[in-house]
Amino acid sequence: MSDGTNDARMMPPADDRPDDDFDASERPVARAAKKRARAPSSSSSPSSSEGGSAPRKPRSDFRIAEQPGFVLHSYPYRETSLIIDVFSRDHGRIALVAKGAKRPHSALRGVLQTFQPLGLSWSGKGEVRTLTTAEWVGGMLPLAGDALLCGFYVNELLVKFCARDDAHPALFNHYVLTLSRLGHDEPAVQVLRSFERVLLRETGYAMNLMRTVARQPVVPEGRYVFDPDRGVRDASDDLHTQWPVMSGQTFIDMERDDYTNPQTAAQSKTLMRFLLNHYLGGTPLATRQILIDLQKL
Repeated sequence: MSDGTNDARMMPPADDRPDDDFDASERPVARAAKKRARAPSSSSSPSSSEGGSAPRKPRSDFRIAEQPGFVLHSYPYRETSLIIDVFSRDHGRIALVAKGAKRPHSALRGVLQTFQPLGLSWSGKGEVRTLTTAEWVGGMLPLAGDALLCGFYVNELLVKFCARDDAHPALFNHYVLTLSRLGHDEPAVQVLRSFERVLLRETGYAMNLMRTVARQPVVPEGRYVFDPDRGVRDASDDLHTQWPVMSGQTFIDMERDDYTNPQTAAQSKTLMRFLLNHYLGGTPLATRQILIDLQKL
């Protein structure tokens, strides 16, 4: 599924590009030999004068071990490898090269699945790092049917709104909760609205729904609109007609994360569709259109 962006399809930098014939047990030795060949041999060096080896500086490998994460997307790279778009707990969204992951007997082949919690380890410091190990953590139900489509929709939102290397631990935790709720067949309209609100809040689009821009409390019987740049405003004829008119009760219910009221469910769907479209600059969401066609969103 295309995510509408090109950053995950980038070619890895020269230092990070995989060699599918690479022997992991040999390359570090080769690099060490090169470093030794370049080392100064002058007798005036401290190591020579003292009759011992010069102390080596700590090596920074930029290695991350056993980081909780999920695969959002994967793309073919060369004949046997993949580039995977990962959402991790402490490092945010990153791109990793999974060398040889497409080979029939690769240990990674059956592990790099979407919607399954993984323990990921990688190395490198470029825009595209190198995956070293991936272990299945387990403990979550697989998604199927409508829940699976909703999961792809959530993944697409993460790709659209989360910049690379920008950690969102609270959003990560809510993503785990969202997948769990979808796996237990909770109503999609409630699960998705809740995730969308957390997504916007954690990526910088705060939504105070309990007070208007005039600092007046929202009342259940009131009629309001949501100004994407300022917040809740009293509905009036001189405001933008594309701003959906909402009841105060809907805003109150959304603030409470309660979407059981049919009016709240309908109006919150309209509002979130409007806001996501606004913040994305009109860029369409492929999975949303599929869900709309199926009348499940």
